[in-house]
Formats: sequence, C-alpha cells, structure tokens
Amino acid sequence: MTTDEYRYYLKVERGMSPNTVASYCTDVRAFLDETGVSGKDASAGDIIGYISSKEMSKRTQARLLSALRSYFNWLVLEKEREDNPCDGVDFPKLGRYIPDVLSREEVFAILDSVDTSTWNGLRDKALLETLYGCGLRVSEAVGLNISDIFSEEGFVRVIGKGNKQRIVPLGEVARDAIKAYLDARPFDVDTLFVNGRGGRLSRVSAFNLVKKQTIIAGIHKEISPHTFRHSFATHLVENGADLRVVQEMLGHESILTTEIYTHIDTKTWQKSVLDHHPRR
Repeated sequence: MTTDEYRYYLKVERGMSPNTVASYCTDVRAFLDETGVSGKDASAGDIIGYISSKEMSKRTQARLLSALRSYFNWLVLEKEREDNPCDGVDFPKLGRYIPDVLSREEVFAILDSVDTSTWNGLRDKALLETLYGCGLRVSEAVGLNISDIFSEEGFVRVIGKGNKQRIVPLGEVARDAIKAYLDARPFDVDTLFVNGRGGRLSRVSAFNLVKKQTIIAGIHKEISPHTFRHSFATHLVENGADLRVVQEMLGHESILTTEIYTHIDTKTWQKSVLDHHPRR
C-alpha cells in the first residue's frame, strides 16, 4: 500500500493536522527508501539499524518512532501485516520538556514595538495580541476566520489538533487590536489574517514577523510564535489560574501536558528565593 493512502488515513480518518501528516509521511518515506524494505516486511531490526545509522537527538528518535508506529498500526488495520515491529523497539527516555518563556515585560516590549501606522502593522499587532492573549498555536491563529471571532460575546472559536473545536476567551486588548486592523485593511474576505494579496497569512510569515519584532524590541532570545503560547500559559499559572482552565484554553488532551507550566512557575520562585537567601 502506498504512502498516499497512509496520508489519506492520517488526514481523514485520524483528523491530524497538515503539519503532522506531512511530518509522519516524510519520516515513513525516508525509512522505506533508505532501508529498501517494504512496509509488509520491515522488522524491529530494520528500525533499530536505521536509527543507529543516523545522528539523531532522543526527541527526533521519539518523533520518528511515533511516525513508524502509526504507519505499521495502519498496515495492521489494513491486514497487510499481523504485527507492529515498533513493539520490539525501545523508545528513548526523554527528560521533561520545559519550554522557554518570556517575562511580561518582554512580551509587552515586543507588542509595543509594532509600527501601527499601516494596515500591515495593525495586522501584525492584532496577530501578536491574539497569539499571546488567547494562547493559540500559530497554525490555529493563522487559520482563524472573521466568522470565528465573537467580539460581543468575548470569545474565539478555534479549530485545534485533530480538527477539534474549542472556545477561548477573547480579552479587550486583543479584541480592540483585531477591530482596528479589520477597519483598516483593504480586503473584504472572511480570512482574518491576510497577506498583501488578500490570501491567508502563512505560518512562515508569522514566524518571520515574530523574529522581526523580537529584534526591533531588543529582546535577545531565540523565540517563535509558540513562545507567546508558552508565556501566556505560564503567566496565567503564576497569577493563580486553575490548571484545568488553562488545559481547556490550550486544547491539551492531558492535564499532564499542562503541568509543565507549574514546573516553570516553580523555577521562577525557586530562583527568587535563592537569589535573596541569606546563605546564598
């Protein structure tokens, strides 16, 4: 069976995001091409040998094994084979991932650095305010339509991972930034964040925007649109927000994923205590 059929399965039956579908298919295709084995005949030894021949971080190994496990599970479902060879491969043990975050002052400096004298600048300001104010993934933010914004009611309808819908509160600052942008832009389309031709703004453009504004604001950190999401969640937890509420807003399936932000908060007050300890 072809990887095109596998792609269809991931996209339609599993409801995975386009980025995850592309990543899984790329990893599977590379494995099959480089090992020269077929999906029906691949063994645990083939997988171990393939990984051993590459210089990969543990995180990259885990991502590759997730893609291969999904692929072989699909072949089992399709009765193309009876077992999943990944069952015979140990997944690497990963340390708990603690994302980088910005301080409130750094976030505000970036937001305030945007030149809003043009409609493009108003768009950039609205996008950044939405990323931070709603804690959205970059794909969720650029995927928004005007019809997803409920200004009077104070919420945004978001389509997240697995095509799952959730409702996220929309604060006044983000709402006002969106209104100012919509009032100024020259395009009458339902797409919320548009490029200079009126088409949907891309993820790459959003990444470039964040990098540009970070430099303009004088923030010397390697950040991405996702950093705003991490910062949003961390600041909520620091201010005492209920972890279950944060989980709902971020669209995390498991509360364990959201708990990383309690670890970030712990690091913050731990550093503060140590910096001011009389026996430091």
